[in-house]
Amino acid sequence: MRACVVGASGFIGGELLRILLRHGGLELACATSRRFKGEYVYRVHPNLRGFTNLRFVEPSLDAVLKNSDVVFLALPHGESLNWVPKLYESGVVTVDLTADFRLRDPKAYEYWYGFVHPYPDLLAKSVYGQPELHREELKGAKLIASPGCMATAGTLMLAPLAARGMLGSTVVVDAMIGSSGAGAEGGIVDMHSHRTNVVRPYRPVNHRHIAEIEQELARVSGRGIRVAFTPHAVNLVRGIFATGHAFIEGRKVEERDLWQAYRSMYGDSPFVRIVKDRSGIQRYPNVKYVIGTNIVDLGFEIDDRLGRIVTFAAMDNLVRGGAGQAVQALNIAVGFPETEGLMDVPPNPL
Repeated sequence: MRACVVGASGFIGGELLRILLRHGGLELACATSRRFKGEYVYRVHPNLRGFTNLRFVEPSLDAVLKNSDVVFLALPHGESLNWVPKLYESGVVTVDLTADFRLRDPKAYEYWYGFVHPYPDLLAKSVYGQPELHREELKGAKLIASPGCMATAGTLMLAPLAARGMLGSTVVVDAMIGSSGAGAEGGIVDMHSHRTNVVRPYRPVNHRHIAEIEQELARVSGRGIRVAFTPHAVNLVRGIFATGHAFIEGRKVEERDLWQAYRSMYGDSPFVRIVKDRSGIQRYPNVKYVIGTNIVDLGFEIDDRLGRIVTFAAMDNLVRGGAGQAVQALNIAVGFPETEGLMDVPPNPL
């Protein structure tokens, strides 16, 4: 199948190109960039030098449709609204990495994104691209809404507890993310001189990824669960580390209950590892051991004194939180092996 990446000059666009170049079932047919049209891809993504001589082309709907069976949209939020209706009508499989089709409720876009969604019919037809939670729905999907990076971490670490009724009405999530999360054209606070040696909260309340986490936890649990979420910019290039705090009332939870919950939900998931070890170098999840891969490491601990379950998630924001997860969902949708193009072993030391 021929694949095109629209918006291929950004960080996630570059990771999509890297993955697609070694994918056994997809041929990288085009990569678009308005800014770099006509330029060799490897001049923007130097790691791809020697692996492709593809040049960026102008983002044109007609050109993309002419050369593609699969389209990945790695665009700024709001821009996919200009592409998805015609792509869906044409029948090509579309994987949208923006937030434009992630939320099921059209009214949620008014609150979280400040606009009235113009295509509520397509919201109903899109499939949320979280493979571990939507594997069956993804099979045969034509429009996949790939999740946000921090939403992925928060959802995956809390979903097993939600499914077993182990979450109260409110859960607290803190996340730390590397500078690549700001994109290839981040603002002044993401320049090296401002980002180095920093731990900085941003959007400490009402971050947009809350909407996705609450949506998915409600789907798994069958009831509304509120999420208090605060992200932090930290001195990393890549990686997300999230910590969740769930307070349990009226019941006692033991460690074996948590092992059962996580193994039951993720036992057949090739990219989820449960990390809770009593010895060795890594006893809880750590971003150091997932960088460059589609793996998410999950862990947990019990605070008996306060009746609290602490959860952890570590992942690469550009791969598991972006390009890799998008390809994983696409693999399921079109019938490729779920792991195709994604079986990287993390390097160590890093």
